[in-house]
Amino acid sequence: MPVAHCMSESEEIREASLGEIALVFLKLGTIAFGGPAAHLAMMEEEFVRRRRWITQAEFLDRLATANLIPGPSSTEVAIFIGQLKRGWIGLIVAGCCFITPAAAIVSVIAWGYVRFGSLPKVEGILDAIKPAVVAIMIQALGNLARTGVRTSRLAVIAALAVALSRLGVSPILVLVFAGVVSAATVGMRNRLLGAGMFGLPKALWFPQIIAVVVAAAGTVAASPVGLGRLFLSFLKIGAVVFGSGYVLLAFLRTEFVEHLHWLTDKQLIDAVAVGQFTPGPVFTTATFIGYIVAGWAGAVVATVGIFLPGFVLVAVSGPLIPRLRKSAAAAAVLDGVVAGSLALMAVVTWQLGKASIVNRTTLIVFAVGLIALLRFRVNSVWLIAGAAVAGWAMR
Repeated sequence: MPVAHCMSESEEIREASLGEIALVFLKLGTIAFGGPAAHLAMMEEEFVRRRRWITQAEFLDRLATANLIPGPSSTEVAIFIGQLKRGWIGLIVAGCCFITPAAAIVSVIAWGYVRFGSLPKVEGILDAIKPAVVAIMIQALGNLARTGVRTSRLAVIAALAVALSRLGVSPILVLVFAGVVSAATVGMRNRLLGAGMFGLPKALWFPQIIAVVVAAAGTVAASPVGLGRLFLSFLKIGAVVFGSGYVLLAFLRTEFVEHLHWLTDKQLIDAVAVGQFTPGPVFTTATFIGYIVAGWAGAVVATVGIFLPGFVLVAVSGPLIPRLRKSAAAAAVLDGVVAGSLALMAVVTWQLGKASIVNRTTLIVFAVGLIALLRFRVNSVWLIAGAAVAGWAMR
């Protein structure tokens, strides 16, 4: 990226008050459907292009770091943005305001589920929202790729990352591969191999060590029953889970179905489904499980437990990002991880598109949404709201 462009972009960055941070993240937590990739697309539109709170480079660096630490990546990016704008207080406000609306919605659904024994009928609305979300993700990918895949070298790395992901390679291994290849191709292989574990700089692995400590505490200190056991189980899971809601499903089944016998398989699948179709973080699946196990108190305890490691890991890793950029080897790794992250986002977009655009109606919603975004620059909030109304009417 040319130096003049970087300086121009930095000069345009605007300040944000705590009140503004709270209101924007409350809004996103209420309307951010579609999973982590869609959440990131909405954040890019909101904070990079519309409000100009951060640069694309800052957004991409934090996206890359969030993908390298355990926990819900979109929530961690939200926490990173709050930290960047207002330090520790901003970190807490941004994260809590993004999580709270989704957790409240999921708690109400869990109450209805326990009382009536089924999930609400929202298929029509979701069928219309999903193709609109795909359009938002495509727009964000186009914008982010201009900064994150700005050279032919990074384009090749991104293409290789897509291929590995399509072959079923773990997301974290794809990102490690992208980072190592990026550093190697700029002539820094020797420095990279001497920098830390598995070819990554030590600064990138320090948050991982913190996560292991948190997970170990959750395992060793766990009591047999009650809210304390519930909290520590989710603390452990939040400190070790990478990837999608499907990865989370495996951990939840091992802990709550096989080990503790607190849930049935049907209840677990329903919990994951609620986390998928409600706005905000998919990890609010924990809120649903907490309510089933221990009512309203359980919902609060489970939510705090699974999201707390993300706050800790962001607080630890956030100050390291500028230092990483000053190191040539670490910056090369981070560039590769950014390209790999965008590749993973592209794969998720393709998969969601195939699952969502299944008939003429969903194709029309997708096409109209994409035109509205690219041609008329419509705010994604209005696009989601319009798609929801259309889905309700068709239902």
